[in-house]
Amino acid sequence: MTTATPRPTADVDVANIARIYDYYLGGLYNFAVDREKAERIKAMLPSVDLLARANRDWLRRTVRFLLAQGVDQFIDLGSGLPTVNNVHEVAHAGNPQARVVYVDHEPSAVLHGEEILAEVPLAAIIEADGREPEQIWSHPAVRELIDLSRPVGILMGGLLVFVEDEDDPAGLVAAYRDAVVPGSYIAISHLSQDLADPETRAQVGRMTEAYRVGVGQQLYVRDRETMTSWFKGMDLVEPGVTLMADWRPDPGQAVDAQTPSRALGYGATGLVV
Repeated sequence: MTTATPRPTADVDVANIARIYDYYLGGLYNFAVDREKAERIKAMLPSVDLLARANRDWLRRTVRFLLAQGVDQFIDLGSGLPTVNNVHEVAHAGNPQARVVYVDHEPSAVLHGEEILAEVPLAAIIEADGREPEQIWSHPAVRELIDLSRPVGILMGGLLVFVEDEDDPAGLVAAYRDAVVPGSYIAISHLSQDLADPETRAQVGRMTEAYRVGVGQQLYVRDRETMTSWFKGMDLVEPGVTLMADWRPDPGQAVDAQTPSRALGYGATGLVV
């Protein structure tokens, strides 16, 4: 008689960046240790939860745009937890046959993700590093769900925030661009502070240090020019590289111009040609 391998369990004693993000979004997949760290980070940048929600709103609008272009398969790199009206829910609302693969390198995020997606057809989460494209393409779940002979939506909603310059974020984007067929799209959002006031810039500095010390994750802040350069070999979708709130906002959506977080993130989508 063989003994089943014990299923891994989530570490509830160590804060997890995916669960902290879930907490900022108002999700339920977080623990006391995550909430404690999240509040400490928020003390450094009081609008950090609004920034997280702006990023998620940008992601939803991007998925809806790609659906309208006929894209029906998506890879969400550095996805975190697939909660709070995430890619598969938006995609399936527009096309029940859409296929979605979430990718995250944190075992805890994948464990929770598998629970969330257990009864969801045509969606999966895999443990892999979005900075290593070959890990993605060789994974059985990607091979099963994603047809690379057809257009794909590659979503990098905050992934490159964790990629240092020495690891060549531009080269990483190019690697994904070159792996998909024309008609595919690559969507990127990124932390920025070009348009922030001095106090908010100082808060961003304190916030990134809190992530480094408290969660063990280094966040990188980059400018619009750098982000624009990553779309080499693609046609930028209008309106180009903009603040996330300004990228194809929903009609009638009220945007609080006084919210400091509004100036802290760019979003853009490129068409692979």
